[in-house]
Amino acid sequence: MVVKRIGVLTGGGDAPGLNPAIKALEEKCADLGIRVTGIYDGWLGLLDGYADQTIELDPVIVRKWDRDGGTNIGASRTNPFKAPLKEGDPPTDRSAEVLRNVEKLRLDGIVAMGGEDTLGAVGYKLSQKGLPVIGVPKTIDNDLPGTDYTLGFDTALTNSMEVIERARTPAGSHHWVQVIEVMGRHTGHLAFWAGVAGGAQQILIPEVPFRYQRVYELLNEQMERGKQDRRNPRYAIAVVAEGATAVDEAVVTVDTKLDAFGHARLGGISTLLAERIRRETPYDARAMQLGHAQRGGTPSAVDRIMGRLFGACAGEAVAKGEFGKMVSARGVAPTCKLSLVDLKEAAGKLRTLDVDRFYDPHCYFAKL
Repeated sequence: MVVKRIGVLTGGGDAPGLNPAIKALEEKCADLGIRVTGIYDGWLGLLDGYADQTIELDPVIVRKWDRDGGTNIGASRTNPFKAPLKEGDPPTDRSAEVLRNVEKLRLDGIVAMGGEDTLGAVGYKLSQKGLPVIGVPKTIDNDLPGTDYTLGFDTALTNSMEVIERARTPAGSHHWVQVIEVMGRHTGHLAFWAGVAGGAQQILIPEVPFRYQRVYELLNEQMERGKQDRRNPRYAIAVVAEGATAVDEAVVTVDTKLDAFGHARLGGISTLLAERIRRETPYDARAMQLGHAQRGGTPSAVDRIMGRLFGACAGEAVAKGEFGKMVSARGVAPTCKLSLVDLKEAAGKLRTLDVDRFYDPHCYFAKL
């Protein structure tokens, strides 16, 4: 198969590192004589009514993209297998439109940059229906199976750590318990490493349901040290992933409406926990939800480098016709080893935090 033109799309949430990856993909493909078409707004851009909204990429257009956060070709959480024909209609399988429009655009394949939904729930299933797909892993949760690193994680980690560090000033001045909520629907990679880097006293993650009484016990220990010796800080920082739950309680959601991939919008566990602390302990507690700002801004050095490496690797895979694969990084970024794995791995069980490996008796998430 001689590849002459491919499309590139970014799905799911935006993430720093996507634009460097698109730039590297285009530059590598240009060197190999392959044209690259940008598909706007993820898989939505390949449905009827949207497939004419594309951009032909070239080295001049993408020249400064490696400095940009987010994604310059837009993203959406569209699932072509469960997409209504118009707002208010029931979800229906529109995957045939994707295949038809790829052919209409004269694309020999698609490079899809995304996470479990973009690559696993859609990319892999479309590849099984005959669409040539190569995946590039992206999610600030860093939980995609088949790879040790996903684009956006390092930037989100740095952003979260900086906010945790700044939260110390008001918390220390007023002797507060500061509860900081970061993203992490099913896994605690971001919460754990941000908490460790920021010096949090407690870290609550989805992998280990917590007990309120144990949270209070650890708070007492922290606050009492400050009372007995003023040189010790009389405040506490707790980092909690949005998907963390108390034992026998459900995950906290913003609303009950589900997206096309069956996900509810999470958020509010920090507010709930802070309210409980104020009500059931002597301490004043304040909640802070970092929200989408934690994945905002320009990419970190690691995400710029990894984006470049991932994009170039995907371009080489395109030239060789190695579709049905996903770029994978094994080891510590950015000095990791790159390879290609079956795209099916993106549809596998999420990569959770290895709690046993990173056990810390001073962090609440440890064994209860």
